[in-house]
Amino acid sequence: QVQLVESGGGLVQAGGSLRLSCAAAGRTIGTYAMAWFRQAPGKERKFVAAISSSGDYIKYTDSVRGRFTISRDNAKNTVYLHMSTLKPEDTAVYLCAARTEPYVLEYKSEYRYWGQGTQVTVSS
Repeated sequence: QVQLVESGGGLVQAGGSLRLSCAAAGRTIGTYAMAWFRQAPGKERKFVAAISSSGDYIKYTDSVRGRFTISRDNAKNTVYLHMSTLKPEDTAVYLCAARTEPYVLEYKSEYRYWGQGTQVTVSS
């Protein structure tokens, strides 16, 4: 069993930056692919970014490529999402997810463990 806890969300002006963290407990996530999804009010949960267990392979959704960077520190059992040049349309609850396989996929049904999420609000 893996518990995921996100932190780092908040209110930021358009053009600003935030770094989200996802700390895992219960077991090491070193063999798991990890991902960030986001969910805006009244909308379905959508894929943002994912990183393979080794960190060698990374995937982004088109709308964040070049602005967001996913990374991981397996020694700290933590995954990060650095977000820059934020836009109001990035406003959402951001959720961390773990897939019990090493390879990246963007389908939420492939991820077994989920955190509770952290709110990111971008004002215009």
